[in-house]
Amino acid sequence: MRSFNPLDRDIQYVKGVGPRRAKLLERLGLRTARDLLYHTPRRYEDASTLTRIGALQPGMDATIVGRVTSKGVLPTRSGLRIFNAVVKDDAGSYIECAWPGQPFLDRVIQKGDLLLLTGTVRFFHGKQFHPREFTTIAGAGEESGLGRGQVFPVYPATEGVSHRQIRQLVATNLDELLAAVAEEDILPQALLAETGVPRLAEALSLLHRPPSLEAAEHGRRRLALEELFFLQLVHALAHREATLALPGIAFEPRGTLVRQLYRSLPFKLTRAQRRVLAEIGADMASPRRMNRLLQGDVGSGKTVVALFAAMRAIENGYQAALMAPTEILAEQHARSLAALLRGTDVEVQLLTGRMGAARRREALDWISSGRAGLVVGTHALIQEGVEFYRLGLAVVDEQHRFGVRQRLALSERGESRAAGARVHPDVLVMSATPIPRSLALTLYGDLDISVIDERPPGRGRVRTVIRRPQQLPAVYDFVASELSSGRQAYMVYPLVEESESLLLKAATEELDRLREEVFPSFKLGLLHGQLPSEEKERVMRAFAAGELDLLVATTVVEVGIDVPNATVMVVQHAERFGLSQLHQLRGRIGRGAETSYCILVSDHGHGSERLRVLTRTEDGFRIAEEDLRIRGQGDLFGARQSGLPAFRWARLDSDLDLLSVARHSARAIVDSDPELTEHPALKETLERSYADRVEMFRTG
Repeated sequence: MRSFNPLDRDIQYVKGVGPRRAKLLERLGLRTARDLLYHTPRRYEDASTLTRIGALQPGMDATIVGRVTSKGVLPTRSGLRIFNAVVKDDAGSYIECAWPGQPFLDRVIQKGDLLLLTGTVRFFHGKQFHPREFTTIAGAGEESGLGRGQVFPVYPATEGVSHRQIRQLVATNLDELLAAVAEEDILPQALLAETGVPRLAEALSLLHRPPSLEAAEHGRRRLALEELFFLQLVHALAHREATLALPGIAFEPRGTLVRQLYRSLPFKLTRAQRRVLAEIGADMASPRRMNRLLQGDVGSGKTVVALFAAMRAIENGYQAALMAPTEILAEQHARSLAALLRGTDVEVQLLTGRMGAARRREALDWISSGRAGLVVGTHALIQEGVEFYRLGLAVVDEQHRFGVRQRLALSERGESRAAGARVHPDVLVMSATPIPRSLALTLYGDLDISVIDERPPGRGRVRTVIRRPQQLPAVYDFVASELSSGRQAYMVYPLVEESESLLLKAATEELDRLREEVFPSFKLGLLHGQLPSEEKERVMRAFAAGELDLLVATTVVEVGIDVPNATVMVVQHAERFGLSQLHQLRGRIGRGAETSYCILVSDHGHGSERLRVLTRTEDGFRIAEEDLRIRGQGDLFGARQSGLPAFRWARLDSDLDLLSVARHSARAIVDSDPELTEHPALKETLERSYADRVEMFRTG
């Protein structure tokens, strides 16, 4: 029988808590002693660079410590109320601190409190300190224990329990809690040694009692490693189940169709394409199922790589299927792939939801009889009634546009009419959305990942510039000159209205204004997310066919059609977009040989500085890394990537080294011990704390 762990006791029985305070702490999610131990500081005040009050001069930016000797709220003639407090340091020097417009601080800061303050010294009837931040180190009559060089932890708090009170609770109980947690240090020793992070008890001690900011960071990395390791353990189990639990197909390298395709290409493959093809070829030759993500920037040649993989399957007597998110993109793929396969015996069959009954019956017959070697379509490929003759490779394009279940459904279309048996197709999912490697390993850790990080020669250059709203007349003149030369253009607006009806009204009014006042001689179309699917398809077809000169659109064009004749994109209010999204948008132009122009319109000083990244590079992966660094993982991916787990300690912008080592360690453990029978502590933690993510991968 398992003995009671003191970390599991109710928090009300922790020294210094009690029933009343326990109810308040529950608001912070603190219900047990363990919760209190893992309630780590949200930030630290570094007192190692303290400035004596007597040394302050106007214009200085400084951090000071002082005890409040007097305080009050001062009204001004304009009606502004200013909270003032006079503080004194241990050398006996005084300074007045002012918080304009914050009279409520009179209830927060008390006479006798010891404050740590960071701010600017100004001159107003003498020297005056204007704090940007302050922390109450100790109340009246309390000993602070704060000495020069100490790092001061600031905890998440709630009404009724201040961060200072939480700090006192932690300090009172920390030694006892650390002794209990030492037995829960279950990460593999080899993993700790390779990363150089401390053991669990030491890490938590460094977080709660850091001798320096560097020491606190050292402790954080240990908890970050544990988060990342268990996430990668879930991924490793899912990867094994996808690739080894079901038998795959060992495609022999016959080379007949592959050689024909290679000789017929009007261009040479890049080094990156050849490297990725070797990785895919090794997967397909293996008896295990391929389960691979192919990442590449817009125009990097992913579709050609997928076509080579399809030829490998087809020359082995199997079919290949490519599923695209929209009908127009599926039709575009079918046309371009059929052109590349001209001169071979491979038949390309298109299947979409818009097909008439007769065409659909014919397409289904070609697919089920095996006459169609390569099948291209939309989600219609996974609808009832679609039977493949012998599907050996499932390719999903723009995979983030499909739900998990839709992607899995195509990969499960392996009922072989030819052999009367179940086969399990290899799976290749493609994404033209460059994301940082750390995010790719976090979101798609169950997949093997290939990256095409080189663009083929001959692509038109895209010049990116930033313009102010005052310069819009000149921008419109430039767009008109391009349209007069027979080119086409996009005008993109952000989604700023919460109401669908207001969005539609704003977009329609802007279209009318542009049509009547700015571009009266040209044909304009409107495309936004609230349009019915058939109307969206109609507008995109008209633009692709050259029937529209200018497309006024929202971000719905981020993943869209290939229109080589479109050479200009104007993005209004560009500061409202992320860098990666802007890069995806400008990927709609520069698809022909002509120089194209992306014009970012912004009246946002700091935002414009951020946008300058786009003017310096067209490398989507570099841009994605910069976007992650600037905006942070929560802002960047919280709304757009529902599969991103919520990390407490891991940081995707700085912990790639930990993530890579965690992935390698997790896969090695699962490969040697797939049931985790030799790792009972890991298995127990996985089932207790990560059961929801395990179930997500099992059920899709």
